Amino acid sequence: MKIALINENSQAAKNSIICETLKKVVEPLGHEVHNYGMYSADDAAQLTYVQNGILAAILLNSGAADLVITGCGTGEGAMLACNAFPGVLCGHVVDPTDAYQFTQVNNGNCIALPFAKGWGWGAELNLQYVFEKLFVEEWGGGYPKERAVPEQRNAKILNEVKKVTHRELLDILPQLDQDLVKGAVAGEHFKELFFANAKCPEIKAYVEKLVG
Repeated sequence: MKIALINENSQAAKNSIICETLKKVVEPLGHEVHNYGMYSADDAAQLTYVQNGILAAILLNSGAADLVITGCGTGEGAMLACNAFPGVLCGHVVDPTDAYQFTQVNNGNCIALPFAKGWGWGAELNLQYVFEKLFVEEWGGGYPKERAVPEQRNAKILNEVKKVTHRELLDILPQLDQDLVKGAVAGEHFKELFFANAKCPEIKAYVEKLVG
């Protein structure tokens, strides 16, 4: 699994500890971590939580990532921005129980974490335990287990609803403020990570025109 990490500007200083903790948990399981930044508060490319949503949508819809880990101060803004786009099902995850139940009940492809609210003593341990609980079982198994069948059915229904309520990503991106979209893909390592991993030729072509 290719896991993309995205940090917005208010919490960019925590990128290294988040990335290191994520790699510690997932790399022994055979997953790859692609760190799209921001890498520090002083980065030339500054991401807002709205741009987190744009970038997450580009990565997931193009196949450049299978799972996006993102967030903001509370996690709420990033979650809302991500869910504004097709092909993104983002859960707000605060603790390990949230992480486990999101994978089992909702079977999404993106989580938004609070990187300021509640971030105190032991925060790095909570982060580690959250990442661990994402991968203890195959996703979509249901919780509790006796509710598995209706929960799996409801998750499929939600995916079908989103197909109706959302347009295709390539219908949306050109209608957004193009400076906003360019800013979302302006990260220091975006080009090398994205073009090496994206599978959708149409989205790759659009992004290539955007970034030059």
